[in-house]
Amino acid sequence: MSLSVAIQMDPIDRIDIAGDSTFALALEGQARGHKLFYYGPRDLTFRDGKVTALASELHVRNVRGDHFTLSVQAVRDLSAMDVILMRQDPPFDMAYITATHILERLHPKTLVVNDPAHVRNAPEKLFVTEFKDLMPPTLITTDKNEIRKFRADHKDIILKPLYGNGGAGVFRVKEDDENLGSLLEMFTQFYREPVIVQRYVPEVRKGDKRIILVDGEFAGAINRVPAAGEARSNMHVGGRPEATTLTAREEEICKTLGPELKRRGLIFTGIDVIGDYLTEINVTSPTGIWEVKRFGGADIAALVWDAIEKRLSAR
Repeated sequence: MSLSVAIQMDPIDRIDIAGDSTFALALEGQARGHKLFYYGPRDLTFRDGKVTALASELHVRNVRGDHFTLSVQAVRDLSAMDVILMRQDPPFDMAYITATHILERLHPKTLVVNDPAHVRNAPEKLFVTEFKDLMPPTLITTDKNEIRKFRADHKDIILKPLYGNGGAGVFRVKEDDENLGSLLEMFTQFYREPVIVQRYVPEVRKGDKRIILVDGEFAGAINRVPAAGEARSNMHVGGRPEATTLTAREEEICKTLGPELKRRGLIFTGIDVIGDYLTEINVTSPTGIWEVKRFGGADIAALVWDAIEKRLSAR
């Protein structure tokens, strides 16, 4: 099966090929004989019912500093593509939401991964609230008094922007921390959206586990251990990846989420688990493909393409 594949992503010249999951997907797609095209979210156009993009043919190679070649850009009808990978990073703002609306005009005739309507309706930190028995105590509000009461109840809390990503703007606020008022002022100044507040889960010192599911099935996991003096486990702020296996609780979480992810057309997802708690469900541009493979896990890029090809063959 040879497919025409358009990849909507952030600037390809700026990616770290050693850790970028979109690049891993592109390498695997190319190896299977699929024809790749590349464009950015701002290259997307809707006119008179037709969706086009100013796109280039893309060739990739796993060579640092020389990892891609692009043809001259041309306007291309995206309805002629077999697959579109929507892989630009958040923030999950109105520009991102608009892109899901435009791509929804193509799906499912052209398979968009992940399904744009369900991406729009499943922002990372809100989607998880549909599974309240799996998550830690959580508050979403703009009410400063509610946040203060939540800290009084739980003593030690995590404060973060509702639509942020990559650990940006995440703060741990202990019972005696005098900075809460200033932080709430800052959040009010920089964000129009509510704040999400969760009880601090001390097991994060042992790691924040990223678990990847492909078409609702467990595919691999990596544990991310925060650096000393850091509440965040993201690798770009010093988190240390390490090999891991699933606990019984994590298997239960995967079995609970899996059928719902599959039903929604969320083929490639990454969930975050700390201790016994599900904290996020990443559906926009999940990462972790390279890390899992480096520690002897599955080739998740291959599993994602298997799932995509299976869906297309079923048609």
